[in-house]
Amino acid sequence: MTTTSQLSSADASMARFEKQTSRYGSITMLIGLVLSLIGPIYIAFFSGLEITSTMIWVAFLTVAGTFGVLWFVEPLTYFPILGSAAMYQAFMIGNISNKLLPAAIVAQSTIGARPGTKRGDLAAVMAICGAATVHLTSLLLFVGLLGTWLVSMIPADVIDVARLYILPSLMGAVLVQCIVAMKSLRPTVIAIVLALVMNFVVVPMAPAIGMFATAIVVIASIVFSWGLRDRKKIHTSES
Repeated sequence: MTTTSQLSSADASMARFEKQTSRYGSITMLIGLVLSLIGPIYIAFFSGLEITSTMIWVAFLTVAGTFGVLWFVEPLTYFPILGSAAMYQAFMIGNISNKLLPAAIVAQSTIGARPGTKRGDLAAVMAICGAATVHLTSLLLFVGLLGTWLVSMIPADVIDVARLYILPSLMGAVLVQCIVAMKSLRPTVIAIVLALVMNFVVVPMAPAIGMFATAIVVIASIVFSWGLRDRKKIHTSES
């Protein structure tokens, strides 16, 4: 009886947490949107630069043509790992793929929380809080106070090498951590095969679709993983 009441209390607390984060997360995102638009609106209408609506739409379509696919790919990719509450944090803070997502994955893996579960969602929230705190503290110390001095002390060759290899090394570490945390061999193999085919076969044959390669691989991975899922395992777990 005590266990049942504790579980129901935990479920009620989690439901209240998700409801409140959805409410205040939406409000915070709207406030952030308004604040981020104040500068461009001032420049467009009050700076005297004679920016026309045509110029604004051309700039918007140019950016949308390059990055618009990420508007759909990133939420679909990040949500299964981060959960709803951490998604509000992540898109407000930024640097999701190279900072917040690795922090969430490492936290979930450390405590043995599977992504997509309530425990995994809470781990992602706490990990993002920690990552943001460390990031702001390091910015204040190593950029705000010591930035110019540190850069002058680092050899130029080291900086060039860091710029070349740091992003691939980060993405490689995140990929391996995702594979270890998810423990789903079939979807992993499907995603890797599709990415290799896209990168080494499809894009060289049709370079024009290069900017949509990530979106195509993500959607194709979802479709193929669903179509080739282990139906026996699903039926066994359901029974």
